[in-house]
Amino acid sequence: MGLDDDAREYHRSDPPGKIEISTTKPTNTQRDLSLAYSPGVAAPCRDIDADDERAFEYTAKGNLVGVVSNGSAVLGLGDIGAQASKPVMEGKGVLFKRFADIDVFDIELDEEDADDIVESVAAMEPTFGGINLEDIKAPECFEIEERLRERMDIPVFHDDQHGTAIISGAGLINAADIVDKDLSDLEIVFSGAGASAIATAKFYVSLGADASNITMCDSSGIITEERAAAGDVNDYKAQFASEGEGGDLADAMAGADVFVGLSVGGIVSREMVRSMAENPIIFAMANPDPEVTYDDAKEARDDTVIMGTGRSDYPNQVNNVLGFPFLFRGALDVRATDINEEMKRAAAEALADLARQDVPDAVVKAYGDQPLQFGPEYVIPKPLDPRVLFQVAPAVAEAAMESGVARTEVDTDQYAERLEARLGKSREMMRVVLNKARSEPKRVALAEGTDEKMIRAAYQMAEQGIANPVLLGDREVIESTTAHLGLDFEPEVVDPEEEHATDGYADRLHELRKRKGITRSEAGELIRRDTNYLGSVMVEQGDADALLTGLTHHYPSALRPPLQVIGTAEDAEYVAGVYMLTFKNRVVFCADTTVNQAPDAEVLAEVTKHTATLARRFNVEPRAAMLSYSNFGSVDNPGTRKPREAVELLHDDPEVDFPVDGEMQADTAVVEEILEDTYGFSELDGPANVLVFPNLEAGNIGYKLLQRLGGAEAIGPMLVGMDQPVHVMQRGDEVKDIVNLAGVAVVDAQGEGE
Repeated sequence: MGLDDDAREYHRSDPPGKIEISTTKPTNTQRDLSLAYSPGVAAPCRDIDADDERAFEYTAKGNLVGVVSNGSAVLGLGDIGAQASKPVMEGKGVLFKRFADIDVFDIELDEEDADDIVESVAAMEPTFGGINLEDIKAPECFEIEERLRERMDIPVFHDDQHGTAIISGAGLINAADIVDKDLSDLEIVFSGAGASAIATAKFYVSLGADASNITMCDSSGIITEERAAAGDVNDYKAQFASEGEGGDLADAMAGADVFVGLSVGGIVSREMVRSMAENPIIFAMANPDPEVTYDDAKEARDDTVIMGTGRSDYPNQVNNVLGFPFLFRGALDVRATDINEEMKRAAAEALADLARQDVPDAVVKAYGDQPLQFGPEYVIPKPLDPRVLFQVAPAVAEAAMESGVARTEVDTDQYAERLEARLGKSREMMRVVLNKARSEPKRVALAEGTDEKMIRAAYQMAEQGIANPVLLGDREVIESTTAHLGLDFEPEVVDPEEEHATDGYADRLHELRKRKGITRSEAGELIRRDTNYLGSVMVEQGDADALLTGLTHHYPSALRPPLQVIGTAEDAEYVAGVYMLTFKNRVVFCADTTVNQAPDAEVLAEVTKHTATLARRFNVEPRAAMLSYSNFGSVDNPGTRKPREAVELLHDDPEVDFPVDGEMQADTAVVEEILEDTYGFSELDGPANVLVFPNLEAGNIGYKLLQRLGGAEAIGPMLVGMDQPVHVMQRGDEVKDIVNLAGVAVVDAQGEGE
């Protein structure tokens, strides 16, 4: 099937459409229903009757946007009417929810008259926290938005006008910087004079462009004062009427610095591109075919051509989804009465800044592993970059507060953390640890210091203040890679080949391992060629506070050097690997998943204690379950006795100050109803959040099934039981995984000093 048939099947598969309503509160009992509806619902109704603002407290209004259209100007389809536009409006709702966790009702109005649309939308103000106008033709869209903004006390935003303006504005900020031109000096030409073009031109002026330097063309050519005086153009177009003689688009483009296309495909030739000023900026945003193709624009010039389109298969896609979800998120969260120019500028500037930052591996993979690094081919962030939410929305919220349209105040730092939590429980949990790490950063040795991911992770650690990274390896390679990546930092490097760089480390390794068959010369060779040994000795000697390794090594070979050099903690005989798995509403720690193949009762007990301590690093109060295929003696054999005996050891240990029980089956451990109804005698006062598996095979299988089929996000493996903080990553981990484990290592190191 082709794309059209695939789309039809996508939309009509049961249930039809793309959105649904789901409940957010329990509805399992008669009491639940009495709270949700009659008679309990009367109480919040009375409170809202006394104070309208309580609607934000008691209802979904504060997170609900109305997407409103009459279908008179649907992108690429034209005037198809209200009913036919519904799939588009549902799609808009999908984007709101996917990117900013905002709920949407789509409203298709079978109305053409601006007065009727204004009256209909204004009457719905009690329902919504904001209104997104969509696909309404010009010039009516201007009037409708203006009148609704004046009349309504909630944000009203016509995305067709302002979305393109904000996203391309972010690109313009960065592009002008790259070609070393001031916004106020740019000669800008617009092809198209519809709602989007006029709003974009006005927004560029808001960013710093000079209105007198803007030339706007419609299908009849350059819009001039003479045409405006003759009534040839409407009042909205007349705002950008040029002095002097008219001409066509080719005349307008000669000598221009910037071309902005919001018209039709294929109307700009290579010759017209060649006529532009040096290092031109071209945003050809007609869809699906741009005014000039990417290849034609690039091949027309020998200098730098910064090219953006509306298409995802070329660099610098101007995609409105980078704007409207995050504008509304910030506006809703401060209960703004409007989305004003200050908020739009804040969004554009935040997007521009984000494009200058190192791009997460997950985003690079999502776009086919193409290079994504600030420069002519990357002046606009990608829509799938999760950081857009917690960079743009706080900027918008802050601008709303500063400009006086916010009903409520938020602490922007705390607000950014709340937004991260919307992207998943793992981000919320890691934020706890990373904040602790920032309070007292420690030196973290990165054994595979020449690896590009390690260098990027080191940059992020330093940039975010999480740790003081020390890269181990060839200095020349590290510095060359850092420069190639465009990272603005000078990493601390320990190069084992440099004179005096590792003085004393070989002697110390020999001292520790001489009775294990390691000669002095062999120790020197290990320090020089194996940074795992170098990093281990640095930590053991106190020259680094923690060690990260494993990115390019098999787990056992990466773990061996720190075990030999650093060893286990005083109160530990064994180490273990722990994964933190985060679900939508819960967190569990799974152990052991990487180290002990066939632990006995003593090992299981020790691993449980270490894992409980780790959980507390994340501000999670541990409830531990020793897992088996048996429930409290229902099966009696050596395998089920082992976790049962571990529980007895823990109950007898005066240092254990957390509930632990078992042996029990996995569902017993995590389902509250089973624990309460069937096994009410259990020591656990709630579902277990520390799951200790009976052996490595079960642990590794279990956490991977939970991750892949249960939809859990996994952080780890985190190594517990070492005398000093050491974490062995999985080969192929992403930069964010390295940074997260560095944060855990720093918090571990902070605890060592207590």
